[in-house]
Amino acid sequence: MKAEILQKLKESELRTTAIRKDVLQLFLEQKGTALSSKEIENALENPDRITLYRTLKVFEQNGVIHQAMDGSGTLKYALCVDDCSVHDHHDEHAHFHCLECGKTICLEGHIDSKVKVPKGFSIRHMHLVIEGQCSDCLTVQS
Repeated sequence: MKAEILQKLKESELRTTAIRKDVLQLFLEQKGTALSSKEIENALENPDRITLYRTLKVFEQNGVIHQAMDGSGTLKYALCVDDCSVHDHHDEHAHFHCLECGKTICLEGHIDSKVKVPKGFSIRHMHLVIEGQCSDCLTVQS
């Protein structure tokens, strides 16, 4: 995994720092699960909050992570697909939010909307959240 982390930082033209490696490793371990800054902070060993915030902003600006809006009111971040970059962000996909445990994951496939906005309006971002129960929560109920 270490080689994958270093490669991703290199491809994103980012300097390799301890916090960047730690945050990126956490996202890679989560495999598509979106994390709040608080969850990231709790998973790391005493990170400096300002440095963590800056790391998340730099990762977002450079196409490493994207915001995952899930309707919970808490901003979460998820790892971008391999072909995202600072100039070409591909985060037009749905997110699944579990109503039981609060976990949010990225879903495969792009949002294909037929929504018509009024004349003179321009769409910049679309967020689609699908809510229900994740497989872990369904298993607990059975």
